[in-house]
Amino acid sequence: MATITFDTLKFANRLKHAGLSDAQAEAFAEAQKEVFAEALDTALATKLDIARLEAKLDHETALLKWMMGVLLAIAVANFAKQFF
Repeated sequence: MATITFDTLKFANRLKHAGLSDAQAEAFAEAQKEVFAEALDTALATKLDIARLEAKLDHETALLKWMMGVLLAIAVANFAKQFF
């Protein structure tokens, strides 16, 4: 899980200075904190996520190369069979 630092007290104080009541400012700060947490949990990839994806792609690429080599060998064998 990715984490960020979000200063809810500073955010609430800025809202209070802008004219919101204490309760409104605190509610907005908590809501913003929850939105950031949810966005990080669902939308952002961590370095570990990217490393796992790269490893999976490396494995699948190697498998694909092997499969294409086998298919090419079969095609060459069938072609050679026609002439020998």
